[in-house]
Amino acid sequence: MKSVPSIEFRAPNIHKAGLEILDLEHFYRKLSKCNFCPSQPHRINYFCFIYIAEGEGGHFVDFKYHPFKQGSFIFVNKHQVHAFDLKSRPKGKMINITEDFLNTILTNIRIPFFTPTHLVSSQQPLLTLSSLLVDTCNNLLLEINKAQENEAGSLLLVQLLFSSLLVALATERGADAQHLSETQAFRFQQFLLLIESNAAHTRDASDYAEMLHISYKSLNLLCKQASGQTTKQLIDAHAILEIKRRLTIGSAKIQEIAYDLGFDDVTYFVKFFKRHTQLTPSQFKDNAAVPNS
Repeated sequence: MKSVPSIEFRAPNIHKAGLEILDLEHFYRKLSKCNFCPSQPHRINYFCFIYIAEGEGGHFVDFKYHPFKQGSFIFVNKHQVHAFDLKSRPKGKMINITEDFLNTILTNIRIPFFTPTHLVSSQQPLLTLSSLLVDTCNNLLLEINKAQENEAGSLLLVQLLFSSLLVALATERGADAQHLSETQAFRFQQFLLLIESNAAHTRDASDYAEMLHISYKSLNLLCKQASGQTTKQLIDAHAILEIKRRLTIGSAKIQEIAYDLGFDDVTYFVKFFKRHTQLTPSQFKDNAAVPNS
């Protein structure tokens, strides 16, 4: 099978160095200039949000196909693998954000929905906006475009406008997590980020509890409250997802992938993957589902 390309953020101009809002129809016109096929799986090194203003179809995110319709908002986190639906070609916006731009905003505003929530089985990458939020989204995206097109425009204004959009989306998307206190939500956010950065070093739940300076029992209770999953289930979910990505992204051998992800025993690596997916790594690599072009 073909390797999955890894795509970097490329700003069209200095005013859009960290945030680019691209009309989907303009994106379709640029397809012939792309050095990869957007309708085939590709891994991004930035955040990508897709707002569907008109039309319906589906979007491929981390080996799953998610049907969308008018008013849908699709969230693709950094390092996720995704692919566009180029048959239906819906109208809307693609919003590309660098990690640096996002971190600048999150320094002042806590919005936990930007954690790698794709590890939470109940959290889907697609949100259907209410009619009120559709209006809010349209207005804020318009104002952000105006601010970026104004040569004398303020970067702070762009950040504030985009922050407003994030808060509105996070409020609607995070309705299921309202039972968590701000402290609990932030700690769960920290835990998920620690999984992302330390998975190759440890899959021991107790190690993560120690990093967070809380007991294993407290961390496990927090994970169950926040996601309905145990600490170990979330750690394993990340490991399986990253193995799938590595199997499809490059030409690395299974033994190399196992060692890179902290598995010293390749036999155990194969058994671990098969226990969670009912497939061996080789079978998954040979049969990995990809969307139609």
